[in-house]
Amino acid sequence: MWALVTALLLVAVSCAWARTEAIHVYPGTEPALNLAEALSEARAARRSGAMPRVVVHGGQYLLEQPLTLGPEDSGLRLEAARGGEATLYAGRRLTDWQEAGDGLYTCSVPEVARGEWDFRMLTVDGVRAKRARLPENGAFEHLSQFNVPWMSTTGGGWQRKPTEAELTTMVYRPGDLGPWLDVRNAEVTVYHMWDESMVGVKSLDEASHTVTFSSPLGHPPGGFGVHKYVVWNVREGLTAPGQWYLDRTAGKVVYWPLPGQDMARAEVMAPTAESIIVIQGTETDPVRDVTVRGLRLGVTNTPLRSGGFGAEAFAGAVQMVGAENCRLEDLLIFNTGGQGLKAWQTRGLTVTNCEVRNTGACGLKLEGQGWRVIGNHIHHVGEDYPSAIALPTGGQDGLISHNEVHDCTYSGVTFGGQGALVEANEIYRTMLELHDGAAIYITFCQRVTLRGNYVHDITDTGGYGASAYYLDEQAEGCLVEGNLSTGVGWPSHNHMARNNILRGNVWVVRGDAKLTFPRSSGYTLERNIVSATGKITVSNPEAVTTWTGNVLYSGSGQREGVPPDVAAFDPLLESPARGVWRLAAASPALALGLAGVDVSEAGRETGPR
Repeated sequence: MWALVTALLLVAVSCAWARTEAIHVYPGTEPALNLAEALSEARAARRSGAMPRVVVHGGQYLLEQPLTLGPEDSGLRLEAARGGEATLYAGRRLTDWQEAGDGLYTCSVPEVARGEWDFRMLTVDGVRAKRARLPENGAFEHLSQFNVPWMSTTGGGWQRKPTEAELTTMVYRPGDLGPWLDVRNAEVTVYHMWDESMVGVKSLDEASHTVTFSSPLGHPPGGFGVHKYVVWNVREGLTAPGQWYLDRTAGKVVYWPLPGQDMARAEVMAPTAESIIVIQGTETDPVRDVTVRGLRLGVTNTPLRSGGFGAEAFAGAVQMVGAENCRLEDLLIFNTGGQGLKAWQTRGLTVTNCEVRNTGACGLKLEGQGWRVIGNHIHHVGEDYPSAIALPTGGQDGLISHNEVHDCTYSGVTFGGQGALVEANEIYRTMLELHDGAAIYITFCQRVTLRGNYVHDITDTGGYGASAYYLDEQAEGCLVEGNLSTGVGWPSHNHMARNNILRGNVWVVRGDAKLTFPRSSGYTLERNIVSATGKITVSNPEAVTTWTGNVLYSGSGQREGVPPDVAAFDPLLESPARGVWRLAAASPALALGLAGVDVSEAGRETGPR
């Protein structure tokens, strides 16, 4: 009897394997299947009981519309063939470039002239080209004022709601702008404190030196005391080779080639869609068990409107909603207008060993329950929208482990929700443009653990500043343990947070250092070491109810706000290897039970997959 059952099972398994033979896709449409046809065939195979696999062979695939997967595609594996680079673009090649004098070249795009196609990102020979900008470096200073107090997000935002006029007009300095400004082409980024607004120009009044925008800003210009703005996409902003702008008035792309660049051979790509792959289900009918592996995904578009905090408004090259137990593996996502990934209402999502780079907005943006983000490399994000975050996350019971994050215009990793573990990540060179953020920033959250992370070389460009580990509004019951920061003058910032524990961290600062706890309470600080060459300042030390076994050493002998019974001696730290700061044999801190930290395994190269 059991022999018969076993034989039947073997036959069934054999048939199932027969039904899962791969469906192969090659560049072009003849004689092979194209991607859309392959997905249709995979759906037919699934209806017959197979678990389909679509294999995409090396080459370029230009998509006018994104590939959309629904619940009927559950179980699909969409993967690159081994031995080649399969690249999917949501874009179109621009050809037939003509010399236009002064070293410039133009390409006619009739759809642009008719208002049917608009874009603000271009790649030339695989490199994201720089948009024409004014001023050439830095920013203009506008004259608008908005002297209304910000009451915190929890407190409802602005004390008085801004008017429409305050959100759509800006007063500029005479001489910065003028009648030469082509309002159909010009776009303006107005900087706020932790975000920015990129909008179009509706009109310019020379008499009052007022610009009226085509859509509202996220905050009034001048709010938070910030007065910076930049003008994009005007001919006057072409100041160096490698730059371009979209002349909507003439219906042309204008490009200034790099030295030696042959426009008859150059591959120029402009985006046609906001996403490349869309995985779309619902909470009651999710897309289940889809795997996307090994593909290269690049060139996506964004609409012209304010993005909001973290460039929230923009789509991802991979867009996912209503998905369960899906996997993204070994992807390269690059040269995007918006996010690399944008996913929400997910359960069990796993993102591993992906590289995300040169994004206009965020890198990997996801929200849901039980997700895992492991071993990814996320860098050079926020190239169009400086409020972009490399790895913004939210939801419940997430894991962020062994990722490498660097070169970000705003924060590196953020989380809002319950029960996340952020461990063994290496984060550096974040906060390059905006303010009031951190390498790791958590807010509106409970039960979050930050453990064994290595943060170094974080930029503070002013404003509300930049820190290594930031627990913001309503962060409660969180643990910051065994982390290292070096080259960060503000290792720990805690604002409107309560009942959190900072334990066993080492924070090494060249210069002045500060630990801050405004409007916070119920903190425990245990066995932390702060070693600074300059002054150490603790603001609102009353927020800390328990100080146990800490050493706060100031090389200049200056400490402010530090309880007098907190040890002030030199802990004699030494760093024999990357990510290792230990106590010398003669360290008096050994008597307190301190041991330094070892986060040498942090980051993607050294950590497990």
